[in-house]
Amino acid sequence: MAEIKTVSEIIEEVSPYYKKKGGPEATHVIDHDTTAETVEAIYFFVLDLMNDFGLDVEKLVDNFTSTEGGAHFSEIGMKKTRMQEEASKLLANAGVVLRSVLNIIYDLKDFKMRLQQYDSLKSKDEKEKEAARLALKQIWLDKVDLVQRGNSSIKAMALGQAGFQTLIDAFLIVKDPKDVDKLDLNDRVKRILKPRIYEFNIWVEQSEKELRKRYEMEKTYLKSQVNNLKLYSRWIKPYLRAAQKLESQEKQREASLVNMFNTIRLELTLIGKQKLDIEKAALEGVIPKDFQKLKTKRDYYSCILVEFTVRAIPRQGVFIGRSQMSFKAYALNDDELKKLNRELDKSDIGDVLTLIEGSTTESLEQLQKDIDEFINEPDTSEKPEDESNPFKALIGGYNKKKKKEEKPSESKEEPKDIVVKPDDWIEKTHLRKVAAESAADTAFTLFDIYKKAHGMESYT
Repeated sequence: MAEIKTVSEIIEEVSPYYKKKGGPEATHVIDHDTTAETVEAIYFFVLDLMNDFGLDVEKLVDNFTSTEGGAHFSEIGMKKTRMQEEASKLLANAGVVLRSVLNIIYDLKDFKMRLQQYDSLKSKDEKEKEAARLALKQIWLDKVDLVQRGNSSIKAMALGQAGFQTLIDAFLIVKDPKDVDKLDLNDRVKRILKPRIYEFNIWVEQSEKELRKRYEMEKTYLKSQVNNLKLYSRWIKPYLRAAQKLESQEKQREASLVNMFNTIRLELTLIGKQKLDIEKAALEGVIPKDFQKLKTKRDYYSCILVEFTVRAIPRQGVFIGRSQMSFKAYALNDDELKKLNRELDKSDIGDVLTLIEGSTTESLEQLQKDIDEFINEPDTSEKPEDESNPFKALIGGYNKKKKKEEKPSESKEEPKDIVVKPDDWIEKTHLRKVAAESAADTAFTLFDIYKKAHGMESYT
């Protein structure tokens, strides 16, 4: 198993500046034994403090590891099992509906091919019209006449009875009962051929009506099943997400985790961002006043990374133990933050729902083209696309046909690879520098306030 990287290590990989620098602008670490104070209280104290400083706070990492002999492991295991059972039931139901959708699609494709023959029968092209008529006559001979009459059908008589060898050819040639008398046939053949041609012409008219009616009914049923599938997709997602979040991280060699002890290890990482206000910085004289109206290629942010590592003992629903907190200061631009999020999504520490993507989206997207072909036909009444598409809820996209109207949705898809360009002279000497100084000051202030609020004089 690949080693899981910390957020700090990922930042130093994605940022050319910090890769060269080799570390954050500032680091302050606090070790706190929480005998009288719960871990929850410490976490929310830091979170609220960051919010009070005007930072935009996000949680990047939320992992835990429980010892197998502890009560927490059993309790979480039961909850995870419950989530997995519910997800399995819903996945099974979704599978039934999915098979139904497949069968309907195959039926609709068959209907569409048949209807194409009826459409060609009305064509102005005589060759196309004749080909369609012959195709329909073959269907009538095999699936109507032969099934209903058996030995007295045209094929059976022509192939098995003397004197009717010309019956099939005559049937394929004649278009109307009155044309039968124009053929050089014996009376026995004519007496059989006339009612069959008459019956075939009636069948063509009636079967087209019934087939079109059935086609529309099948399309309506497809929409119903597609909506059911969309519901199941939405219902499955929370259970799969919960089951994944309840999975314990594997840390076999972690010395603080002994199998028979009632211990839990938590890893939490918060990042607080504050955008650099260039105009304000210029007015305050932090950067040259000429930069007051400067239009930058990318924004810079003062970022505070707070990493919690907790070794705790669960007691009546709360956690008491030892916490280590590190306050790290960074100055990151837009590209670096996007790259960081991309790497977190690909790494094991990211809270990414790969199970959901693998079990639902990938298989369902293969049917999307066929479903759209029937549901979004030009001659049908238009409906909002999110009502007809069962898979948009999983992949987060709606109304693809309205891209021109909803321009923001076009930019939601990030490029496959985000290239972080090195800082230019202004960014390196002014923007990054100011953001870094602000981040370092804020990191120390947060650290200092926490230390004083908890009566701590010594720190590392």
